[in-house]
Amino acid sequence: MMYRRRLEKADGRALLLYARAPLTGPMEAPSSGPASAARAHLRWHPLRGEWVAYAGDRQTRTFMPGPERDPLAPSSDPARPSEVPAGPWEVAVFENRFPTLAADAPAPPPSLVDTRAARGACEVVVFTQEATGSLGALPLARLELLVDVWADRTRELGARDDVAHVLPFENRGVEVGVTLPHPHGQIYAYPFVPPVAARELAAQRAHYEAHGRGLLDSLLAAELADGRRVLHVADEAVAVAPVCARFPYEVWVAPRRPVARVPDLRESERRDFARVLKTVLLKLDALWDRPMPYVLALHQAPTDGAPHPEAHLRAEICPFARMPDRLKYLAGSELAAGVFIVDVTPEQAAAELGAVRVELEAAA
Repeated sequence: MMYRRRLEKADGRALLLYARAPLTGPMEAPSSGPASAARAHLRWHPLRGEWVAYAGDRQTRTFMPGPERDPLAPSSDPARPSEVPAGPWEVAVFENRFPTLAADAPAPPPSLVDTRAARGACEVVVFTQEATGSLGALPLARLELLVDVWADRTRELGARDDVAHVLPFENRGVEVGVTLPHPHGQIYAYPFVPPVAARELAAQRAHYEAHGRGLLDSLLAAELADGRRVLHVADEAVAVAPVCARFPYEVWVAPRRPVARVPDLRESERRDFARVLKTVLLKLDALWDRPMPYVLALHQAPTDGAPHPEAHLRAEICPFARMPDRLKYLAGSELAAGVFIVDVTPEQAAAELGAVRVELEAAA
């Protein structure tokens, strides 16, 4: 069972605390500073056919503070409050002080191109009260709880009229622009379906209409039959280094049953999804015995209320692979042309990661 407690900060931002045990007793909702004024807006890129967000206030966000000023650590000094309270919570979620998307986003300024208000939400997800560590190193029970939190936030944010798509993700490592070392992720709730999600959904819909089966469902069946790129198989979830990987050591984690969104997962599927995800993250970190920078994102269907039988939830982990002598960066071909050049084949990556032995605690 998951317990949730909702508090409100002095500036009106919501704070949600989650745990497996009841969250009782007095708790306040601290804030490390006032929220920035909602001034972000969206402009249409006519050549790429997509929205671009402009959020200048993010330039003033907290950047690599010392441990005594960690805004994601439980508040202990009233003179230096953080964003989360002391207490028995396990995962905390709060509205970002420096959001790109906000419910009260103002009308956009005049422009040569189409514009719209940057409506939606940006939330911070604190994985642990500990200031150091990693998502993969947390207890399995914490990852199971996190999957439940992702489901709760997808359900609640997706019910809003100003939200069309919910993206839970984690940026891990300074190499991908992380500004707070405390283990955490984010959730963006967009007022439109982002271009990558829209392209994926269109491809999945076309395949479903042609074959009566989801595209990812077909790909996973083929990967399981081939076997060379399969990293871990549980009863209800699987991890593969996909045959079409665009990043060295890219991994997909997916439920074996096609489900459109995180809330659609059954309890047993959530547990297996968490177990497989933890296994993969431990393998990535153990590959060269040092942390692997990555972007982990949940790809799910839009929150439009439609069933989307073509869609298939997956977690996509794209490492900025810290290979022994270099990092994998996005450069000219990737950024300008959208053509990814990969230095390690999925088969090689799967063989290396498959050779890494990790131990997980037994299921509760």
